[in-house]
Amino acid sequence: MSFPLRPLGRSALQVSPLCFGGNVFGWTADEAMSFSLLDAWLDAGMNFVDTADVYSRWVPGHAGGESETIIGNWLRKNAGRRDRLVLATKVGKDMGDGRVGLHPRYIRQAVDASLKRLQTDYIDLYQSHDDDPDIPFEDVMGTFSDLIREGKVRAVGASNYSAGRLAAALECSEKHRLARYESLQPLYNLYDRAVFEKELQPLCEQHGVGVINFYALAAGFLAGKYRTEADVNKSARGPKTVGLYLNPRGLRILGALDAVAARLNASQSEVAIAWLLTRKAIAAPIASASNLAQLQSLVRAASLVLDDEALKTLDAASAE
Repeated sequence: MSFPLRPLGRSALQVSPLCFGGNVFGWTADEAMSFSLLDAWLDAGMNFVDTADVYSRWVPGHAGGESETIIGNWLRKNAGRRDRLVLATKVGKDMGDGRVGLHPRYIRQAVDASLKRLQTDYIDLYQSHDDDPDIPFEDVMGTFSDLIREGKVRAVGASNYSAGRLAAALECSEKHRLARYESLQPLYNLYDRAVFEKELQPLCEQHGVGVINFYALAAGFLAGKYRTEADVNKSARGPKTVGLYLNPRGLRILGALDAVAARLNASQSEVAIAWLLTRKAIAAPIASASNLAQLQSLVRAASLVLDDEALKTLDAASAE
């Protein structure tokens, strides 16, 4: 199977319509399963994988770097597949011992650490995991420009930036002729629509910034896993979703997903991802899978066509 590749912002990167979220590697998927997932992802015609240096520091006993290490071990075993992979990682979240933020000196330390864990000479997309208002944009983007010139990084992106701060970063890059953020990784899904659509989407469209949104399935809520308080402990992510999504509007969205999924002979998660793929600002939603059955469902979602009736049903249910 193959999927048409999409440009990521104004960069030279060409990415598949979905991005695999590598937060699961070393967390809900052990190394053997992670290897199988990476193999299956490329075999399915996808090429885009996103991770971060901090994954999965939140797990007891983990220090961060576990996901990158597993990807690096897979790359060592599959050296011939590196050119087929668009590999994204991030810097800036707290790694402990003062390793946090976007100071130029720390970015340089962090990128070298990521390259070592990933066992590769270059990172396709290097992203600021968080904004760091204490560091001038000239310093941040100047450092990223240096990394691109040195061949360690091909393009840079931002994650968790407000519209105002992203606009300021883009303006700085243009004014000083520095590398610019070619992608944005915001929260966006069928439930979480308002902030992105009102503030970030117009900015990204105006400046040609590719959007690779996270929480495409609202941490599993849009897959229909969580419908009552009793469902909270079904997975590691459960407790994080209930307070946010298990409310009348969330249940209304699930009802719409149920109806569309039944009519199109698809799963709720496939419909939720297919909806994202109809949004013109989105380059590649990020979604995770902890087993091969979930991964194959993601692949099916990339081929699912939603008709006008389905789109109207989903938009009406998810209206704020």
